[in-house]
Amino acid sequence: MYGKFQKYLQDELSAIKEAGLYKNERNIASPQSAEIKLEDGSVALNFCANNYLGLADNPRLIEAAGKAMKSRGYGMSSVRFICGTQDLHKQLEKAISDFFRTEDTILYASCFDANGGVFEPLLTADDAIISDSLNHASIIDGVRLCKAVRYRYANADMEDLERCLKEAQAQRFRIICTDGVFSMDGNVAPMDKICALAEKYDALVMVDESHSAGVVGKTGRGVAEQFGCYGKIDIFTGTLGKAFGGAVGGFTTGRKEIIDMLRQRSRPYLFSNSIPPMIAAAAIETFKILEESTALHDRQQENVAYFRDKMIAAGFDIKPTQSAICAVMLYDAPLSQKFAAKMAEEGIFVTGFYYPVVPKGQARIRVQLSAAHKKEHLDKAIAAFVKVGRELGVIK
Repeated sequence: MYGKFQKYLQDELSAIKEAGLYKNERNIASPQSAEIKLEDGSVALNFCANNYLGLADNPRLIEAAGKAMKSRGYGMSSVRFICGTQDLHKQLEKAISDFFRTEDTILYASCFDANGGVFEPLLTADDAIISDSLNHASIIDGVRLCKAVRYRYANADMEDLERCLKEAQAQRFRIICTDGVFSMDGNVAPMDKICALAEKYDALVMVDESHSAGVVGKTGRGVAEQFGCYGKIDIFTGTLGKAFGGAVGGFTTGRKEIIDMLRQRSRPYLFSNSIPPMIAAAAIETFKILEESTALHDRQQENVAYFRDKMIAAGFDIKPTQSAICAVMLYDAPLSQKFAAKMAEEGIFVTGFYYPVVPKGQARIRVQLSAAHKKEHLDKAIAAFVKVGRELGVIK
């Protein structure tokens, strides 16, 4: 029975490999940090992790997780509404609400689940979802699970958003949904303008803070802080797997009644185990660290500015960025793979991105800067980029 399908899969995989687009996984044999050890024993500098604040191997988080394992066990073996809620889950939800200045928070196994479970419980075929064209795949999938009428506007294009809002007046309720930081380009959604249009056309606003929380804003509290939009954004989704410690877990935070309805009807919440106690405890410690000081955020911002300016001076084509993401544009997909492989030979861990992760003809190396990177790490990476860039004819 499997034979014909197996042949089809083998042919498709062969075609991916022949096109130079096959994704290989590289095995790490150390904690996630600026400097990592690979399975073969070699050491590399990591410039492709979402470890924006360098907390993935933070001793305080590790200690908090260990203590929680001893006092609360390994896992919950249950969903939240049966017997899967501990005091740690409630404490973490309050910490997230305090950080984003919202009324309530609900935890998920991942932000993919948060985005997958946010639309269907709240909206019907009488309503409208207006989504940015570069929104994350999890938002796209969440929209697909909902029967609401769908509108799509060009990335951060406010004229196109206004067009959609005018058309969506035909529906009962409208919600604008956008990434806070778009993960492939590194640009920040213009939330002040989005909120102004939402007010003008009577729409709700939702933003995914996965790549913006901990990074943008004066103290790293995300787009509401960056654009002075507190009280104007109705729903935030986000992850604990990037700036907030780099583990797993997601959340939706916002208006009290919205969160309450999600607890009643959001399927990924109702039918998935609650996050392990050790994850909750470590995340609580993360928010304590961020309340104590902005040092990690400030260092990360300094690293971004240093790296970006040096790379532009060297002649690289860098997408404009206001975040921790630096897109080094190469445009050609096989070239992005060759470039990444040569960077690995120089001891620099980066990844080439190409279609379908980015549009065709928009291949790039996505560099992600962390507070864990030291100046000597940045200088080594820049030198490697220059060397490989010259070898491959990307720069002169």
